[in-house]
Amino acid sequence: MRGPFSPVYFLFFAGLLLWIIFSINFQIIALTFEKLGLDPSSALSLVLTSLLGSAINLPLASIKADKPPVPPPQPFRGLLRLPEIPFTGRTKIVVNVGGGLVPVAFSFYLLANNGIPLLQLVLATAIVAAVAYGFSRPIPGFGIGMPILIAPLAAALVALVLGGEHQAPVAYIAGTMGVLIGADLLRIPDIRHLGAPVASIGGAGTFDGIFMTGLVAVLLT
Repeated sequence: MRGPFSPVYFLFFAGLLLWIIFSINFQIIALTFEKLGLDPSSALSLVLTSLLGSAINLPLASIKADKPPVPPPQPFRGLLRLPEIPFTGRTKIVVNVGGGLVPVAFSFYLLANNGIPLLQLVLATAIVAAVAYGFSRPIPGFGIGMPILIAPLAAALVALVLGGEHQAPVAYIAGTMGVLIGADLLRIPDIRHLGAPVASIGGAGTFDGIFMTGLVAVLLT
């Protein structure tokens, strides 16, 4: 669960997309997607779909929430300050398309096309979910926060140990689904006590969500 989506934040990371587009054929980026069985054009389509989807938050529910004990400081995204959204006594739970639904759909694609042993994948995902849950923390007035490299490192390590010949797809799926389960779904009960106006499953957007968690995990394998 992360904070609300910011149009300014979106524009800032649109600049990062331009960098990715011009870098997609360089060795590191190409190797990352090659490990997942994607050619450069397919990889670019996936990134574009995720970026465009990051502008879309689908509402799931609205729950009654406690007022934060003190007015929380406005969180920063790098050098950008998110616009303030007033707390009205309820938290809107949404799912971000680019940061949540797209990488989950891609995870199922990888599962269906790689013949990954299910038991190893379930164990790897459960380990990453436990790590994500253990390192994620409720932030009053905002949502759930977690150090950005914890989940990718955990996913890469379990993939190296359990992934066998499927290390790259195991790293992506375990990283993606592990964060979704451990830092988002299992933390839903905590959201009620944070006084956050909006909580986003999958992050505030592509580059703050589980999409990049999976790619960094693959890069580390």
